[in-house]
Amino acid sequence: MPRRSILIFAAACVIIAAVLAATTIYIVGRRDAENGATAAATGQASVGGPFQLVDQNGQAVDQTMLNGKWSLVFFGFTYCPDFCPTTLGALAAVRERLGDDAKDLQIVFVSIDPARDTPQALKDYLSTEGFPPGVIGLTGTEAQVATTARAYRAFYQKVGEGEGYTMNHSLTIYLMGPDGRFRSALTHDLGPDRSADVIRRAMARG
Repeated sequence: MPRRSILIFAAACVIIAAVLAATTIYIVGRRDAENGATAAATGQASVGGPFQLVDQNGQAVDQTMLNGKWSLVFFGFTYCPDFCPTTLGALAAVRERLGDDAKDLQIVFVSIDPARDTPQALKDYLSTEGFPPGVIGLTGTEAQVATTARAYRAFYQKVGEGEGYTMNHSLTIYLMGPDGRFRSALTHDLGPDRSADVIRRAMARG
């Protein structure tokens, strides 16, 4: 084959390969965008789901307790030395910022340390001055807590042995809508003003 023909043939192959690559990128990108748009539109981001736990009054509850209310769900434990009490104190400030909008908002504290966090321990802990009044504390068996944490993509891990053990855990606060579905995630360091803004925008969207 003459050199000129070889060059033309090679150039044609390059062009065809480029077109195919561009087409593939477009199709994959559009598919991913559509999937993302669907998750955003439905509020379903693989966060939340069925659970069976016990509240601080010893009453059995499940995921239907989220229905009809906006909920801030967060995972922690009563022996937590810093992040848990700090987060609860910050959520008290968020409630103040929300004003009248806070009447439709409940705060749900899920213990990831069921061995120590009995319903009574949760009740005593959540009555601490400076914490938001009316926080719902939840605990259960180790299996029930693990199932709930998996549903919310929440990480936790026991560290150490004996009575002095502690728990590592994720710090995300999950904003759930009145339909019990995920709306947004709040980081622990977002601050009361910005957190209140995120919640107000979510409430406005419904």
